[in-house]
Amino acid sequence: MTTHPELGDERIGMEARTISGDHLDVRLWLRLLATTNEIEQEIRTRLRTRFATTLPRFDYLAQLDRHHDGLRMSALSRYLMVTGGNVTGLTDQLVAEGWVDRIPDPIDKRATLVRLTDLGRARFDEMAAEHERWLTEMFAGFGRGDEQALFDLLGRLRVHLAATADHADNHAPLSNHRDR
Repeated sequence: MTTHPELGDERIGMEARTISGDHLDVRLWLRLLATTNEIEQEIRTRLRTRFATTLPRFDYLAQLDRHHDGLRMSALSRYLMVTGGNVTGLTDQLVAEGWVDRIPDPIDKRATLVRLTDLGRARFDEMAAEHERWLTEMFAGFGRGDEQALFDLLGRLRVHLAATADHADNHAPLSNHRDR
């Protein structure tokens, strides 16, 4: 098992659960979780400190930024992978702050779209630019080649997981198990 004593006990997190006899799959999964959680916590802290906002609000605004014509609340809920109640609560807050508008859906007059206002777009653009700088800073020193290789490998893993989930029941192995 490769350890990283430079992280220290207070930063090792979920990886501390592993022992040298654990399968590589377990160690890899815990390292992915620990890394994701560490990056997410840093982003949450910076959003709160710099912009007095939350990661869910940032993600909500990011989805609307990608859909300039607006989104139905049901689509927004699916994209964010949260309940409709969560989206309604955030929408109510952001409408009150003048960041988003509810508008009639031009295709289905019974439905409502949510879209960024000019104020919301300007504020989100500021947050998004800084968010990108934070990520660039976090990955600095990793090397573009390593970064691209990791991106590609994780993409392959996601494709594999999606393919195996489509063909397996809940209790079947994802693939032929091999001892690592």
